[in-house]
Amino acid sequence: MSESTGGYFYDRTAEYVALLLPGAWAGLRPALAAALVGLDATAGPVVDVGAGSGEGVVVLADALPVAEIIAVEPHAALRTALLTRISGDSALTERVTVLADDVLSAQLPDRISGLIAMNVIGHLTPGERRALWAVLGVKLTPGGRAVLNLYPPYQPEAVPDAPMGEAVIGRRRYSGSAAAEPGGCDSVTWHMTYRVEEDGDVVTEFTASDRWYVLTPAELTAELAEHGLRVSAGDAAAGVQIITR
Repeated sequence: MSESTGGYFYDRTAEYVALLLPGAWAGLRPALAAALVGLDATAGPVVDVGAGSGEGVVVLADALPVAEIIAVEPHAALRTALLTRISGDSALTERVTVLADDVLSAQLPDRISGLIAMNVIGHLTPGERRALWAVLGVKLTPGGRAVLNLYPPYQPEAVPDAPMGEAVIGRRRYSGSAAAEPGGCDSVTWHMTYRVEEDGDVVTEFTASDRWYVLTPAELTAELAEHGLRVSAGDAAAGVQIITR
């Protein structure tokens, strides 16, 4: 996976992402859990692509009590948060293996029963995205499924600045906002502003930018069909897409 769309961005923002992400997952958790209902996880491990600080890992562990989980996270700072979360829960340490790679470089098993890629797919270039579909076409078991989410914009267009979330830790308030502008024929550039305040005074404020490749549901359907895969919509509010053979 190309790190140009994520590596340097997370060098600057990982601590804020890990802190503010739980709020963003409030609606995503139940949507992902619903998409996993009925999945037979005994046929092979379930892979969490871009596992971050482990929000998806926890959902997988709760929704699929017998599943072996492979958490793929290439960024060291986010992986530190992920390993800290896992090491603090004996139920997770017995079931979760963490790989310090991107999904296209990771040594995955020959067969997997499931895969999730939440808030991730736009980090992949179109070529990398198609390579991931090829991996699914080969490794996904007949009854398996992959789950990802697509969210606006689906085309290269501007998105006005909007709050991402906030958290209060001790005396300090952490907050973030995001805006996007077209970044080319197939991408946008997100500008994320993070702020730390204490007693009403700004302690830290900076903006980090990240390239994000856009994709419509129709384009996703067409790309997957090239590899013998189908897709159906899950929770619409969360943009969930469920991929099967």
